[in-house]
Amino acid sequence: MSVETAAAQRRAGSRKLSARYAGLLMPLLLSVFMTFIVSAIATLRNVGVPPNFLSLWLSAWGLSWVVAFPTLLVVLPLVRRLVAAMVEGPQA
Repeated sequence: MSVETAAAQRRAGSRKLSARYAGLLMPLLLSVFMTFIVSAIATLRNVGVPPNFLSLWLSAWGLSWVVAFPTLLVVLPLVRRLVAAMVEGPQA
């Protein structure tokens, strides 16, 4: 990114986080999206679509996210090592 582009983005208000936050942002977003979708499917399967579906779903989603985010923080380094052991490294 050129200096002019970075300056234009700052003026336009589209600021980015520092790269040092990528290690937290990745599992945060992954846990939000995955638990949102999986809890919706599990709630639909278990209770159908009752009038209070939205509150049941959001309750299930909140609980699952509280478990999923810290789990991802702990498990992601192990998963990265396992994947690295299973795939070839980049060719130089």
